[in-house]
Amino acid sequence: MLPINKNTFTLIISSLMIILGQSIATAQTAQPRWWFGLSGAANLNFYSGTTQRLNNSLIVPTAFHKGNGVRPYGSLLMEYRPAGMLGFMLNVGYDGRGGKFDSVMAPCDCPATLKTNLDYLTVEPSLRLGVPSTNLYFFAGPRVAFAMQKEFKYTQLKQPDTNEDFSEINSTIFSGQIGMGYDLPISSPNSKTKASLSPFVSYHPYFGQDARNIESWSVSTVRAGIALKFGRAGKVKEAEVPVAVIPAREVTFTVRAPKTVPAKRLVSETLPLRNSVFFNEGSAAIPTRYVLLTNNQASAFREASLQNEQTPSMNGRSARQLNVYHNILNILGDRMRANPGAVIALSGASANGPQEGKLFAEAIKQYMVSVFGINGSRISTVGRTKPLIPSEQPGGTKELVLLREGDRRVDISSASPELLMEVGGGMMKPVQILATQIDPLDSHVIFNVDGANAVLKSWTLDLTDERGTVKHYGPFTRDRESMTGTSILGNNKSGNYKVVMLGESKNGLPVRKETTVALVRQDESTEKGYRYSILFDFDKSNSIASYDKFLSDVVSPLITSGSTVIVHGHTDIIGEEDYNHKLSHSRATETQKIIQTALTRAGKSNVKFETLGFGEDSDRTPFENKLPEERFYNRTVIIDIIPGK
Repeated sequence: MLPINKNTFTLIISSLMIILGQSIATAQTAQPRWWFGLSGAANLNFYSGTTQRLNNSLIVPTAFHKGNGVRPYGSLLMEYRPAGMLGFMLNVGYDGRGGKFDSVMAPCDCPATLKTNLDYLTVEPSLRLGVPSTNLYFFAGPRVAFAMQKEFKYTQLKQPDTNEDFSEINSTIFSGQIGMGYDLPISSPNSKTKASLSPFVSYHPYFGQDARNIESWSVSTVRAGIALKFGRAGKVKEAEVPVAVIPAREVTFTVRAPKTVPAKRLVSETLPLRNSVFFNEGSAAIPTRYVLLTNNQASAFREASLQNEQTPSMNGRSARQLNVYHNILNILGDRMRANPGAVIALSGASANGPQEGKLFAEAIKQYMVSVFGINGSRISTVGRTKPLIPSEQPGGTKELVLLREGDRRVDISSASPELLMEVGGGMMKPVQILATQIDPLDSHVIFNVDGANAVLKSWTLDLTDERGTVKHYGPFTRDRESMTGTSILGNNKSGNYKVVMLGESKNGLPVRKETTVALVRQDESTEKGYRYSILFDFDKSNSIASYDKFLSDVVSPLITSGSTVIVHGHTDIIGEEDYNHKLSHSRATETQKIIQTALTRAGKSNVKFETLGFGEDSDRTPFENKLPEERFYNRTVIIDIIPGK
């Protein structure tokens, strides 16, 4: 019998972990999902507890407490290794748990020994966790063992040896194990039949491993062995081996620059008025960010006061347009006051239940009645758990806080055309805004690096003027970037620039492209532009069809021959960045198609389109993404119409 102690056990485990942990995996070209094979190992068994009644006919005079032993283990195995880290293992085989207890002294001052050949048929299913980029794996799972051999041999000096079977042996053992292993490939990388030798070690704690249903004898085991595994995989063809690409041949670089760079433009904007009021968590009061008037202020309020050019203190489109939207209740009150026959329905929604949703709606009704003097019979209210068009979808798990914040709202609906205009989605009748637009989109210089996202790690721009002054931009990763013409020109009236695009391919090769661009500043813009916006529900692009009539009958007639139409799509920050970029591009291109069809029917020609999808790009979104109404307004396509000169 091999003597086993704690030092020997520690040395064996430490050695195996060092051997496995220091191994570095060799990348394989193909691996099977299913593996079959067999394993062999040594069980290092450690006994603890007490046993004295060996069977119904033999109670030894001195109890045995501790012991150890080495016994064989062998199994048939199956493994399932799908793509990824998680897999499954199953071992079925022979499990030897025999050993020898530490010798004791009987009362007769006689040495006594106890050996056992305890063994089982074992079934061991396990979860397999592979370590990425290595052949190292860990496993853990239950063990179900069925007792087979339960023989013991008891010896005591001055009396015959006893060879019998233990009584009260547990016929079924439920326990567990945890371990680690390493797959060493022994087959050719191009062979269809894969084979590996896999050294492994596992630990089976004493939990659940009471050998008998009497006394307290339990067994802990450390198993160390090796498995031989086979799997079947498709042979790697030479054509499937990746071929190094030459990025310089796959990347094209172009620059689109305006003939003149307008610093500002007077724009008449038709702003869609979102027919929703969003409420804060934990309160049924109208949020203070909405403009709430006193009775005297309401008497003097007119919607037309919001249509004039905004004051210089309100910088940026977000502040300018949100100020109009945050007057939504005052606009509604002014319109209902001017149209006594108009009626509205308020639908409040809250995840806390329809009772709270109705409280939201009642708060708005009370404001209309008490501040604007609207007869309460003209306003109906209802409560819901979710709005009719919710942002949160069944089964969704990501970014639920933002989605639910957008569903905590009151939606305003009406059949009265004086209040709502059917431009797709039942928006309230738009508000006209006259404003000066700083650095309009047609003043931007667009840099296109076709293939950058697929081929390049990153790229930068160097713009050098006639005096040798260099401006550096980047690094970038997307296929398209833009800068305002005024930021490039600085204080100069005009400039001729050498443009150098420098990139690094994903396999480390340098990429260089060159072109030139000429810019001329136009300080005063004489033409008046027009801007229209259409809004989308969360994650929807196909609703563009509902805007067909609005785009064809309202927007397209304003586009004259020779005009430039810039169509740019945006999204909020909810969702994956790449997906949002594709979604915004889809919305923008579908918008362009509808307008082009209407222009063709009207016989208009020589109209230039520039259609862009910016996704959730925070530098270009028309609004921030802090408030739910900002995110709703960012789900948009904006149409800028620049008349031809």
